Amino acid sequence: MEDTHRQAGLDGEGGIWFTVRQAAAFTGRRIDTIYSWERRGILTDPRHDEHGRRIYSQQQIAEAEKQVRPRAQRILRRAA
Repeated sequence: MEDTHRQAGLDGEGGIWFTVRQAAAFTGRRIDTIYSWERRGILTDPRHDEHGRRIYSQQQIAEAEKQVRPRAQRILRRAA
């Protein structure tokens, strides 16, 4: 059962975990953007899956989105 949870991106408590690629797909953003969030300290403390890939919880991704959304909206308003 543990393998099924890992493959599905679930932890033992039912939390959902995303690789960088999955996080990009989930948020509708580019992979480069997720890496940028890591470099800028918006996404921190990743776990690692059985392949050594960084994974982030759904909560971490949601918090990062909340943090960058106001800035993205300001940039879009200036560009319009």
